[in-house]
Amino acid sequence: MKNLICGLLAAALLGAGTLTGQNAKIAVVPKPAKIIAFPTAAVLTGQTPVFLDERSGLDEEYVSGLLREAGIDPVYVAKAKKAKIVLRINDVPLNNNDEAYRLAVMSPDSKKQIVATADAKAGLHYAIQTLCQLPEEVNGALSLPGCVITDAPAFPWRAFMLDESRHFHGMQTVKDLLDEMARLKMNTFHWHLVDDPGWRIEIEKYPDLTAKGSKRDFDHMDATPEEWDAFHPERAYYTQDEIREIIRYADRRGIRIIPEIEVPGHASASIHAYPWIGTTSAREGKAVLGDLYNVTDPQVEAFLHDVLDEVIALFPSKIVHIGGDEANYTHWQNSPEVQAFMQANGLPTCSDLQVWAINRMSNYLASKGCQMIGWNEITGDNVRGEAHVQASQSEKLAPGTIVQFWDGDIALVNKAIEKGYDVVNSNRFFTYLDYPYEVTPLEKIYSFNPIPDGLAEADKAKILGSGCQMWCEFVPGAERLYYQVYPRIAAHAECGWTAPDKKTYSDFRNRFKRIENIWKEKGYLKTQLDQY
Repeated sequence: MKNLICGLLAAALLGAGTLTGQNAKIAVVPKPAKIIAFPTAAVLTGQTPVFLDERSGLDEEYVSGLLREAGIDPVYVAKAKKAKIVLRINDVPLNNNDEAYRLAVMSPDSKKQIVATADAKAGLHYAIQTLCQLPEEVNGALSLPGCVITDAPAFPWRAFMLDESRHFHGMQTVKDLLDEMARLKMNTFHWHLVDDPGWRIEIEKYPDLTAKGSKRDFDHMDATPEEWDAFHPERAYYTQDEIREIIRYADRRGIRIIPEIEVPGHASASIHAYPWIGTTSAREGKAVLGDLYNVTDPQVEAFLHDVLDEVIALFPSKIVHIGGDEANYTHWQNSPEVQAFMQANGLPTCSDLQVWAINRMSNYLASKGCQMIGWNEITGDNVRGEAHVQASQSEKLAPGTIVQFWDGDIALVNKAIEKGYDVVNSNRFFTYLDYPYEVTPLEKIYSFNPIPDGLAEADKAKILGSGCQMWCEFVPGAERLYYQVYPRIAAHAECGWTAPDKKTYSDFRNRFKRIENIWKEKGYLKTQLDQY
């Protein structure tokens, strides 16, 4: 009776957010929604019998790798009753959420087993990730604290973006990042593959996009293909087969990949390859840095459709990021052809022309069964209040488009929601990982709430979640990349998974120690956490 009372007291304290005694060992990142702890422990020695429900769709080899990294040596058995660890899909859905799960370790209802259950593959994968953060070595054996963890994410969109246009990082680095995203229960990899410095994805119909457009980076913007080959001879783009391999790798880890193909600006690499698709470049007969696509030219629109066709065929996520930010309208303003088109079609501002063009891309994607997302300039707002930019007056962004907020007054989030759009909140002051730690320290990132102040309760579901961005202008290699990303990605992941009212920074720091040690062993972290 005394042990039962102690266990109930421990569970009550944990439910109130207090970690004491046995409960202090339950240190999971991101923080689960609910934990009930018991004064018991599961002890594992030698090989551990594991039942993996074949209905889960989880890859046995991948699951084995996760368990072994946690110190568990699995041997798979055909029947759940013979297993010490049971990984099972619910016979009847219980959660109304494919990402929800329940993990019971030596609980009264787990029959002295470790039992993870979920309605779908995603939830069971997250249960395994949580399970792998529980073991501690005690006297040569693994000890897992008795508990029941009931968990689900606060937001359905939990993203990390890697910019590979400014500097190309390559397949192994991407796979390493995907591994850590999976550890942190992030589900969306936003892949920024094209921009002014370089075009990083093979498009078979337009081979010069990579033959010429990939032959430079942010540090060598003026390099010709011949000059690039002299001082940087290695290939700096992904073949379509490599893209498919990375997609399979990500899918095995429960991560979808959303490619970004920018329109109408950040197009210098593609215009470098084919100057006729640019506005100023076509007129001058040579590529002009910072030019915009001539979206009024049907041949340019056909080019973009051809590119999108190959992209859509590659990426099963069926969501394409169209960019849409920082377009230099000077090129359209100085083009007699574009100005005549605007006048003939009742487009009073360049912002209207951009929204018009973006909507045509959105409609084309929709015809292919895809959804469009873009940075918040796609709404036609003058995001930064620039004197030389006029907000759109006649055009409205197509319904169903997702708006990714990155800059401007936070009221623009509320405005987009009022107009009916779903929003991914990537407020740059909290989510840009390229910013120095002095500007965006770990604690500031952790403080981020994707739901802005003043948003009506009924509108909160329109915030899909958030993404953190790793822009790579000044990140030429993996060492600098890891310094910028780790440990801040962990703080951001918890912002996406854990309800804001359940978060405290000091608690996060305490729970983070296990992952901190893993990242130090992998070489991702090389300084003390206090320095971040």
